[in-house]
Amino acid sequence: MSLPKDIGIVDCMIGFPASDFSQYDFIRAQLRDSQSRDDFDFPVEYMFKNVPKELYGAENPIDITLHEMDRFGVELGLVGCEGEVYQKALKEHPDRFIGSGNVDANDGMQGIRRMVRQYEEFGVRAFGCFPAGTNPQVAINDPRMYPIYAKCVELGVPIFVCAGVPGPRLPMACQRVELIDQVMFDFPELVFVTRHGCEPWEALAVKLMLKWPNLYYSTSAFAPRYYPKAIVDYANTRGADKILYAGYFPMGLSLERIMTDMPQVPFREAVWPKFLRGNARRLLGLD
Repeated sequence: MSLPKDIGIVDCMIGFPASDFSQYDFIRAQLRDSQSRDDFDFPVEYMFKNVPKELYGAENPIDITLHEMDRFGVELGLVGCEGEVYQKALKEHPDRFIGSGNVDANDGMQGIRRMVRQYEEFGVRAFGCFPAGTNPQVAINDPRMYPIYAKCVELGVPIFVCAGVPGPRLPMACQRVELIDQVMFDFPELVFVTRHGCEPWEALAVKLMLKWPNLYYSTSAFAPRYYPKAIVDYANTRGADKILYAGYFPMGLSLERIMTDMPQVPFREAVWPKFLRGNARRLLGLD
């Protein structure tokens, strides 16, 4: 079924071309292989082709992202709320950008207080976590994550968590998909959205979404032609309300690459508006 037009897409992972690639230093500091540490501009460069590096260092990164959003019908983008550019975008374009906080369980109560500040100051609608990128790593079901999950429930916002083998050359154990099962059992009110594919356990992710009503999947960091078959099949059957579109611009994919690929995804007609817009608006409290 062809991609519908003029739907007002909500992108659950988008950003702005930074002045350089120093934003990845928090990952690079943990890497041990010299190629990732010294040769790549960013630690997952080996996974992506035609990364829009030419956009980095521009004087108007917000305008660049808005231009790309307008080109491809993206109405709203979920962005971080840390750093001058991101905060400026949230302040000056509240009709185009939605704030998302970042959490690290190693920060303890200081991190919980930061969550509240970000919620109050920037009106964040979600929080994000990269377990393999924390230092030291904190697993999805680690007790140190539980205050974060509890605060998300209290604030009434979802958490987006990277799951599956991480792209950077870091240990994967902390992101094994089966760890989500215990979290959903302990926090049935928590809205938990996976990021970055859940591979090679995408079939398990489907089983867990069938099991847990508040567990969802977003397609971040994947060109649409590589969306896992198990996820597409699930969206076309029982999971139309569970799969959310998320891109990866400008971190690894251009919006042109994503949207050129998108019509090749064999979603059924009724799935498209939910995948591209409706599910995200519901979870982010935008309706």
